[in-house]
Amino acid sequence: MIYLDNAATSWPKPPSVLKAMKEALERAGGNPGRSGHQLSVAAARLVYGAREEVAEFFGCPDPLRVIFTLNATHAINQAIYGLLKPGDSVVTSALEHNAVMRPLRNLESRGVKITVLKCAADGTLDLKTLAPAVKKGTKLVVLTHASNVSGTILPVVEAAQIAHRAGAKLLVDAAQTAGHLPIDMQTIGIDLLAFTGHKGPLGPTGIGCLLIGDGIKPEEMAPLMYGGTGSQSDKEIQPEFLPDKFESGTPNLAGIAGLRAGLRFLKRKGMNEITALGVRQTQQLIEGLAAIKGVNIQGVKNPLQQVAIVSFTINGKTVSDIGHRLDTEYGILTRVGLHCAPAAHRTLGTFPGGTIRLAPGVFTSGDDIAAALNAIRKVCAR
Repeated sequence: MIYLDNAATSWPKPPSVLKAMKEALERAGGNPGRSGHQLSVAAARLVYGAREEVAEFFGCPDPLRVIFTLNATHAINQAIYGLLKPGDSVVTSALEHNAVMRPLRNLESRGVKITVLKCAADGTLDLKTLAPAVKKGTKLVVLTHASNVSGTILPVVEAAQIAHRAGAKLLVDAAQTAGHLPIDMQTIGIDLLAFTGHKGPLGPTGIGCLLIGDGIKPEEMAPLMYGGTGSQSDKEIQPEFLPDKFESGTPNLAGIAGLRAGLRFLKRKGMNEITALGVRQTQQLIEGLAAIKGVNIQGVKNPLQQVAIVSFTINGKTVSDIGHRLDTEYGILTRVGLHCAPAAHRTLGTFPGGTIRLAPGVFTSGDDIAAALNAIRKVCAR
């Protein structure tokens, strides 16, 4: 079996991640912040240690501004619903995942004004389109860091500058770049960073983060959920301080431990090495697919302008049939369809049929990619 669906979730997980999750349940199995006994204290230390790890890894200004969520979707919803009110204006792109588009469309029905910027057919966003759209009074700019369909990287550094000049904040969906590209919130100018632990960070499912920059005041953002936090238990009003304001309910202790272990694995390997690996993998996929008759590659087709995600179609064949054959006949696991991003597929011209998406990971070898390309060549031939 060759796993090329890392953009959906990474697999396999490093042994250190599995070990950390097991040890968390065995040695720190209490409820953090809810009791004063030794297991609860051990759990609280684990959680805070993970906050420090995440803050350092992504350049978040304060570990207390690391908010643990269920996934990137949860984090994005917390940011969007927490900041936007009827009458506010938000700018986003035509490459966004439904984790962004669905909450925005819902808020549009409640009086929030949404501007969706058109992107080129290769998935690129022209800054000449973004700059005039972000006006004085724009509350928020929401951009994916890289498309989950084409892998195209969007210009978030320039977007942050444009947003801040207009007095707006920048929310970045880093679901496809966290753990693949170096990200420093403060250097880039990101106000809110959302990511999930189960993709590039190599952690388990059920854990994600919203990182809140120091340009966001806690009182400016409403919680998505209200409930017990283990703090100020004498009051029936939600705490206003971080991270408690946005973390109601018992946290996913094993997931947090797994996320921390995944980030530590990436640090040991080195983010520059991981990024370089992604470039080599993308180059191999693009060159190999381009040599196969009948294959149409989507996106910029440039490994320096995209993450290791390559989508394609085959003339005269449905993507579902191709994906099924690659799986059952050759043991090649891919993702086919619309990838929860219909706006991106409309931009790329692949709606409603969708594409076949290949997404290698840190454990994917060059031989794996060569075998996958050979299988695709055979599928095209008959």
